Amino acid sequence: MRLSLRSTPRSWRRTGPVALALAALTLGPAPAITPATAAPASQGSHCDHPTKARVPGAEHQQAACLDELTTAGTIASGHTDPADWAGLTPKDLAVPSGVPGIQIDGYFPDTSTTNTNHGWRHDAQFVIRLPDRWNGGLVVAGTPGNREQYANDRAIADWVLSRGYAYAATDKGNTGLAFHRDGKTPGDAIAEWNDRLTQLTRAARATVARHYHRPPSHTLVTGMSNGGYLVRWQLENHPGLYDGGVDWEGTLWRSDGPTLLDFLPDALRNYPVYAAHGEGADEARSALHAAGFPAGSEFLWPYHHEVYWDLTQRIYREELDPGFDGPTEAGTPYCTSGTPACDADYDYAARPDEVRRAVQKIGLTGRIGKPLITLHGTLDVLLPIGRDSDVYARMVRQAGRGHLHRYYRIEGGTHTDSLVDTYPDRLRPLTPCHRTAFTALEGWLGSGHRPPASRTVALPAGRSPATLANNCSLGSR
Repeated sequence: MRLSLRSTPRSWRRTGPVALALAALTLGPAPAITPATAAPASQGSHCDHPTKARVPGAEHQQAACLDELTTAGTIASGHTDPADWAGLTPKDLAVPSGVPGIQIDGYFPDTSTTNTNHGWRHDAQFVIRLPDRWNGGLVVAGTPGNREQYANDRAIADWVLSRGYAYAATDKGNTGLAFHRDGKTPGDAIAEWNDRLTQLTRAARATVARHYHRPPSHTLVTGMSNGGYLVRWQLENHPGLYDGGVDWEGTLWRSDGPTLLDFLPDALRNYPVYAAHGEGADEARSALHAAGFPAGSEFLWPYHHEVYWDLTQRIYREELDPGFDGPTEAGTPYCTSGTPACDADYDYAARPDEVRRAVQKIGLTGRIGKPLITLHGTLDVLLPIGRDSDVYARMVRQAGRGHLHRYYRIEGGTHTDSLVDTYPDRLRPLTPCHRTAFTALEGWLGSGHRPPASRTVALPAGRSPATLANNCSLGSR
C-alpha cells in the first residue's frame, strides 16, 4: 500500500530526520517526465539494430536504445522518474550499472487519464526493458501503492536487469490518490490492477520472444505492498503465465477479513488518545496492540498516523464502500471519533453485504498454483504482519498449497525502507532480503534446491546500516 501521495497532511511543517523521510514521499503532483529520448549511438554500437518488436495490444509505444537501462543512466537520460520511486529504498543501497539495451515506453487502451508521464495523460502505461546481454528470463511487476510504472526501478528493476533479465512494469491502470474514481462499481479500480498485470505479462512475453527470437525460458512475477498483492492474485488466478513469484509484504484482501478496513479504524480511533499521554493512554496502547500493531513498534506510530493511516483508510474505504460517507468523497481527514461518518469509527463487520461483495471481487484465496516466496517485516505498522502475511500463509496451508510456499518474517523490517535511514539502530531494510528471496526462487525453479524452511529471520547484531542495506541471509536449508 505504498502511496505516491498527492496532498499534504496538516502538520508536515517540521524539521529534522523525520522531515527528510517525509520529503521522500513528497506530496503534490510529481513532475511528469518528458518524452523519452534515445541516448546517442556510436558507430558500430548495440544501437545499430534497435528492436522492431511491437508490443501486442499497445495503443502507443516508443523505443529507445540506451547505453544504460538501470537508474545509473536512466535518471540522466529521462527514462525513469525519481519521484516515482522516492522513499522506497535505503540510501546505502548499491546501484548496479553496465546494462545497455532497449527501453520501450507506451500505453494500452484506457479511458482514465491520471498518469501524466511523457505528457500523455493516459493510464495503463508500461515500461519494458530488453538488455543486450539477456539471461533468457523475464520479470514482471506491478507498482506499490498508487504510483506509476517506474516505482520499482530502484528496488527491483536495477537488480534484475543487472542479472540479465528482461523487465516489464505497469502503472496498474489508475494512479494517484483519487484512483477510486476509476471504474463503475466499488472494487473496479483495484480489480483493474490485476487485469493490467495479466495484460502486460502476456504482451511482454510476446515482445521478448519477438526481440530475442525465442520465448522467455522463465517468467517471474514480483512486487511490494500492492504489488505483492498482485503477485499473490496472479499465482492464484493465472499460474500458467508464470514460473513463480516473490511477494514483498503484499496487501491482504479477503471478504471475511482481516483487511486494512478492519485494523486502520482501530489505529485512527486509539492513537490520538495514546499520543495525548493522559487518561486512557495505556488502554489505547493496548487496543493498538490488540489491533495488530506490535509491541515495540510505538516509535513508528507518529509517522504512520501523520502520513499513512488516515489517508490509506479513507481512499481504500471510498473504493470499496463509498456509501459510508454519502456524498462526501473519501471521508473527512483526521476526524474525531464520534463525528458522523468518521472513518475512525468505521466498522467493516457492520456494513451491508454489498461491501463484502466488493472486497470479494478482489479477494485472495491462498490457492497458489506456482512457487511463491513471501517476506514481511515484523515492524510493519501500515500492514501489520499478524493481520496480513501471517494470515495469508495460513490461507495457503489451508488451501493445501503449503508445499509451494516459503514465508520469511524479517525481524526489524518495516513497510517503507527509507525509514531505515531515520532509525538505523532499530530497523533493517527489506530490499536485500527481497534479492535473497529472489535468488532462492531461482534455485528452487532452476536446480530444484528448495529454499530454507519458513522462519523468522533474526536481526543481525552489530551490523552497520551499509552492510544491512546490501546483505540479508534467510538461513540454511
